[in-house]
Amino acid sequence: MAWTTDFVVNNIKNGYAQFVALEEGNVIGFCDITPCNRPGFGHSGSVGMGVLQEWRQQGLGRMLLEACIQKSIENGLTRIELEVYASNTIAIALYRRLGFVEEGLKRRARFLDGKYQDLLIMALLCDPAS
Repeated sequence: MAWTTDFVVNNIKNGYAQFVALEEGNVIGFCDITPCNRPGFGHSGSVGMGVLQEWRQQGLGRMLLEACIQKSIENGLTRIELEVYASNTIAIALYRRLGFVEEGLKRRARFLDGKYQDLLIMALLCDPAS
């Protein structure tokens, strides 16, 4: 919890793209895009997002991600990247609709409960002038 608090406070302090969806004061979805702080990579940022199961496939994730993309472009990012489980076809379809393109696959990236899962690498190239 302390790491999460530090992460959110840092995003707010630095004006990074970060949005949450609330229902009766409870977080039901979030999305953030944090810029890379390594030299030569400051033009890119990584997506983190999640929507509670019962709120999925209702457009909430799309609204959160679109808001983050817009804020990231305003902040000068020209590349937005993400990793998604290759089995998460619903999320992959959303990312494709928003212009993300597949760039690679991390095979056996995660091992949990006796099973390997692949991660799909996707990215969106943005023009700050648009």
